[in-house]
Amino acid sequence: MRKIALLLSIALLLLSCGKKEVKPVSKDSRATQEAFALAETIKNAFINKDMTALQKNSTEEGYKHITASKKGFDSVELTLTPRWVELEGNRILLNISWKSSWTLSGKKTSDRGMSVFVMEGSPLKLTKILRANPFIYPEE
Repeated sequence: MRKIALLLSIALLLLSCGKKEVKPVSKDSRATQEAFALAETIKNAFINKDMTALQKNSTEEGYKHITASKKGFDSVELTLTPRWVELEGNRILLNISWKSSWTLSGKKTSDRGMSVFVMEGSPLKLTKILRANPFIYPEE
């Protein structure tokens, strides 16, 4: 009987101590996650040539940056890798390393670089792209 009581008390002790404290997600962390998600949404909309989604997720100036390439394309493979995030008040600067592979009339062209996506507002919208724009067809 003592063994059963001892085992039950140990089991209760282990069960009561097994809970982990759940910490709330910080405001900065939520903003960073939203910035990552927005960059991915814009990338997918660009690849699928979904101009409505691009307009919805960017300001007028941001939309001009995305659609700056006057050269069309048959298909594009684009990889965006977030490297650094800077939070400046209501503005987010998302540093992104990118690689692209463009196909036009059977000819494949590749490029890569670093960009800074400037995002503002609530919900976040892309306002401009600094440095090398991943959405511009590479020069030959």
